Amino acid sequence: TALALAIDVAVLGYFKYANFLVDQANLARSMFGMDALPWTTVLLPVGISFFTFQRMSYTVDVSRRVRPALGSPLDHLLYVALFPQLIAGPIVRYQDIDRQLRGERRVTLDDVGAGAIRFGHGLAKKVLVADVVAPIADAVFEAPGTPSTAAVWIAALAYAVQIYADFSGYSDMAIGLGRMFGFTFPENFRRPYSAMSITDFWRRWHITLSTWFRDYLYIPLGGGRGRPARTYANLAVVFLATGIWHGAAWTFVLWGAYHGGLLMLERATGQRATGDDEASVVWLRRAVVFALVVIGWVLFRARSMRQAASFITAMVVPSGAALPPALQAALTPRAATTLVLSLVVLVLLPRGFVGGLSLTRSPRRPVTAWRVATAFVLLPYAAIVAASTTFSPFLYFRF
Repeated sequence: TALALAIDVAVLGYFKYANFLVDQANLARSMFGMDALPWTTVLLPVGISFFTFQRMSYTVDVSRRVRPALGSPLDHLLYVALFPQLIAGPIVRYQDIDRQLRGERRVTLDDVGAGAIRFGHGLAKKVLVADVVAPIADAVFEAPGTPSTAAVWIAALAYAVQIYADFSGYSDMAIGLGRMFGFTFPENFRRPYSAMSITDFWRRWHITLSTWFRDYLYIPLGGGRGRPARTYANLAVVFLATGIWHGAAWTFVLWGAYHGGLLMLERATGQRATGDDEASVVWLRRAVVFALVVIGWVLFRARSMRQAASFITAMVVPSGAALPPALQAALTPRAATTLVLSLVVLVLLPRGFVGGLSLTRSPRRPVTAWRVATAFVLLPYAAIVAASTTFSPFLYFRF
């Protein structure tokens, strides 16, 4: 078990972090007047973080006797290379689908129809929301200098919408494709921007990653048992690992540390993850948490630590409302309307209302007429838009 896990970690480390480590070593060597290390850039396999974690879950689940091992190498290859969610999640643990891999699954017309609807829902998120608001964020994050407070907040809000619609859109498409083949994959998002605490946010955002780290790292380290200092140390390890998992850059490390620090602060102050507060308190908590998450996205999106620091400073220290020409050009009526409506739906609408509109509430819910009608509108329109615009890869392909 230890050897298999070590090999997985070594392979992931080489492909994902070798370039970063060599760059850091060369930076240190240059400070002492030493020559740079000879190095050929390593190409990153698409989705390596996702399928490596799936392999590791297989090794751990079998060694813990949570599930029996698959009977043949071909079955194991099918699990590791299961194509719908291979590239960008959700992370499907072995215990989630081992029985389905053994043939304990069936494909009905309802599964095919519901899967197609879910796929269309995800495609619509990607091409009708994420790709539409992306130029707003790019106009600021890809430009030199430090823009005004208003410009940074607009770009950060646009990126918050973009990354959610892009990533959850892929998850919807993967879950839909899986269902069309008789597989039930775990959900990956549950309205994360309606969270009332950072703890609540991580129960709703990239659920399969947070639960993977919880079960395979946080709990084995001791979890929340023992002294508070031990719990905080465990949280620090988990969220530094979460940041590093996303990419080989100091901005990702700092993003993980930022969320880990916020979780420690909530625990230290006794902040409840959720609660039955009065409406005004609920809205205040939701607004504060969303603002903290958006600030964190600046760390995630920034091209460098310097840009991240200057942008966050502009967000908290007022510096005017001037919008650079590139941002003004990106704020087309369509893009601005999509951004505002998306924020209303994702942040402001009551949870019950959105739940009633959801296409994803239950993996085995029957296909109703209005859902079919929605699919007949969304899927063709999204496909036409996708075919008529420049290809834009999913953001999480690079992870």
